[in-house]
Amino acid sequence: MAKNLSYRDAGVDIDAGDALVEAIKPFARRTMRPEVLAGIGGFGALCRIPRKFKRPVLVSGTDGVGTKLKLAFELGRHDTVGIDLVAMSVNDVLVQGAEPLFFLDYFACGKLEPRVAAQVIRGIARGCEIAGCALIGGETAEMPGMYPRGEYDLAGFCVGVVEKDAILDGRSIRPGDAILGLASSGPHSNGYSLIRKILARERPADPGKLLEPTRIYVKPVLGLLKKVSVKGLAHITGGGLTGNVPRILPKKTRAVIRQASWPRPEVFRWLQRAGNVAESEMHRVFNCGIGMVVVVGAAVAKRAAHVLRAAGETVYEIGAIEKSSGAEPDCIVI
Repeated sequence: MAKNLSYRDAGVDIDAGDALVEAIKPFARRTMRPEVLAGIGGFGALCRIPRKFKRPVLVSGTDGVGTKLKLAFELGRHDTVGIDLVAMSVNDVLVQGAEPLFFLDYFACGKLEPRVAAQVIRGIARGCEIAGCALIGGETAEMPGMYPRGEYDLAGFCVGVVEKDAILDGRSIRPGDAILGLASSGPHSNGYSLIRKILARERPADPGKLLEPTRIYVKPVLGLLKKVSVKGLAHITGGGLTGNVPRILPKKTRAVIRQASWPRPEVFRWLQRAGNVAESEMHRVFNCGIGMVVVVGAAVAKRAAHVLRAAGETVYEIGAIEKSSGAEPDCIVI
């Protein structure tokens, strides 16, 4: 007589999944906001809009970590990629002027390794703490045969809220405005397909530095918005400065950025040398040391920089907005 088969025989351990949920609940609780009505454990998570908003508009964002995960697998380090996951979505929501409210994650693997999964989700919870948003739910999917042993994939989803008349869309940007750059912590979560190609040629002394998590700019920038009139924000992700800054510019304007206005971090100098990467490609692929761009009127640029520095950011005035005929590129780095 054939053996009775169970889900565990098929490679899915329900008990391990349930134990993981219980293990991560304390970390999720640390991220809770007063608006959360029901969090982890239900079929859906409930969150009301904060009462301070009069004409609230919801802003959503979703992203993953990309092939940076491959480096995490290789080095056996799983404590930072969860922060990356949160950062990529909350920074995107932030550039609309929105305050992130809550975050949900999706963790998928072939075989659930509770120790590894717990490290990842602790990182997600830490990212939510830094951003001030609640980790209110998610999904852990164990799918035998879908992923190589020891590997997993991550995706995340964030919802934020902004007053309708406070939405940042860049429409007020004018020639003469100043461009401020907030320092990145490294490549963040972009360009890792090229980084891995470079690593196949040459290894740095400490490859673990390439796992430095994406910087989360939420609290300092929200603080800035309360004190200074900001005209536009750009999160410098895939596409670099030349690909992301134009996304917030009105027609007939362009951004002129001076690359000598900030020091290029050693990690980017090493990547360029080791990979023999052209300068134009560096600015098209990597953030090159600037993770967030802030556009303000020239008259308030010093005030804005002071506020951001007081909140712990490293700030550079990296360029200005100019009039454009439309024939030249929307963003140039000189």
